[in-house]
Amino acid sequence: MNRRLRLVAVLAACGIVVATPLSAAAQAPAPTSADTVAYEPSDAIIANPERGFDHTNNTHYYPEGTEGGPGYTPLDVATLAAYREEGITELVRVFYLERFVAEPTLDPAWLALVQADFDAARTAGISIIPRFAYLAGGDFPYTPPYGDAPLDIVLTHIEQLAPIFQDNADVISVVQAGFVGLWGEGYYTDHFAADPANPGVLTDEDWAKRRAVVEALLEAVPADRSIQVRTMNMKQNILGVPSGTAGAITEAQAFDGSAISRIGHHNDCFLAAPDDWGTYLSDPISLDQDYLAQESEWVPVGGETCNVNPPRSEWATASAEMERYNFSYLNWDYLQDVLQSWGQENLDTTAKRLGYRFVMTESSVVDGTLSLTVRNDGWAAPYNSRPAYLVLSNAERTVRVPFGSDARTWGAGETVTLQASLADVPAGRYDTALSLPATHESVAANPLYAVQTANVGTWDAATGVNSLQRQVTVGADGVVMAEPVAGAAARLPDTGVSSLAPAVLGGGVVALGALALLLARRRRNA
Repeated sequence: MNRRLRLVAVLAACGIVVATPLSAAAQAPAPTSADTVAYEPSDAIIANPERGFDHTNNTHYYPEGTEGGPGYTPLDVATLAAYREEGITELVRVFYLERFVAEPTLDPAWLALVQADFDAARTAGISIIPRFAYLAGGDFPYTPPYGDAPLDIVLTHIEQLAPIFQDNADVISVVQAGFVGLWGEGYYTDHFAADPANPGVLTDEDWAKRRAVVEALLEAVPADRSIQVRTMNMKQNILGVPSGTAGAITEAQAFDGSAISRIGHHNDCFLAAPDDWGTYLSDPISLDQDYLAQESEWVPVGGETCNVNPPRSEWATASAEMERYNFSYLNWDYLQDVLQSWGQENLDTTAKRLGYRFVMTESSVVDGTLSLTVRNDGWAAPYNSRPAYLVLSNAERTVRVPFGSDARTWGAGETVTLQASLADVPAGRYDTALSLPATHESVAANPLYAVQTANVGTWDAATGVNSLQRQVTVGADGVVMAEPVAGAAARLPDTGVSSLAPAVLGGGVVALGALALLLARRRRNA
């Protein structure tokens, strides 16, 4: 056995990987580069897009002559940027259309104000959940006339809002259905209930009108965005499906562009009562609860609390239901009395687990394929498309290789293994990273709209990618070698022992301890 092979044998016996240099590739078998790099999870609260606590605010547009003016309060970039500093990336924005209750034509000046709001959000790196309504309720009890608009006016307004939805899909998370009733929540209404004084009883004609509104919204909102309705009963009646799991969306229907795949839910009286004040309407109530549990795996769910109702409104129930119903967002502003009852530690947990929370666990390179394992510690998956890419970069170029996986399929509590072949990557030495960018070109390169994994020392805030803390070298002959970057924890596959990156010594990559062992043996044989 020659000296080089004897050295390799000694190192192998010590559990140490030796990588043959590219110049010697023809003289030795291609390396498998099977070292596994492990990643440290982070406990930080991360301001990721389209998830987490949200702020909610309203703006108005009162009839001409109203004392105090039209009442429109525009969004400003500085305020929205400050939200991000709080760890908040979403704003539920309710646009009240008081001036247009009986007016079919939306004022171009008002439309310009709405567009300016979306422009401000884009500049600040914030996403908006818009809702349009005609009137906010005053003090309870509420009696008709309530003041919302009839069907023909609503449909005309939705048609005129379509360009707003289309042009700003990049910063729209999801659209709340709105339009019908006080606050746009579909209950206290003059025109969508046969008897406005008894709005909980709806006729087939009432449901036909409501169906027309939802269908118009689905047409106006871009196909890659969803809408949300206020109760499960609304979706069931609009689509003609039963409550319970029999009527809920299935995995086979998810993301297929159909109405059932694009209608989610917002519960704006979360934890308020056993039925959350009319949110769960089935008999027994468990049917709607089971329905929502299945629906929420594939459509967006969020909302707000509205009533102190212990013990239901306390942390034990709140956390269990946010997990069961895959909550992606929750209003921070209302009701603070409920939220503060959970305690700071549990509020921090909520901030971390609302929506998705991806944690890279390990990566390896074997036979020219990079594998990466990712775990979702959040309560939900992303509800908008989020393709995953392997990014390879050096001073000369950046190469993006699709992992062939969409993060919205990475369910809560699941672990996925992503794989990308390096076969078509140009020769060179590259840093590697996981990229989860936004899909719209206007914000795809903006790191504020990219997903950061919950790991220590991996996030590159300037580029919006998550370092894999390893480099790969692709030879001109296609041979791939990999090694951790300096300081990254490499777990040797045979032993599970952590080690720093090996030093490069002449003809191969050799650990210093093994070299010392060889020299000691030579002294004994001398």
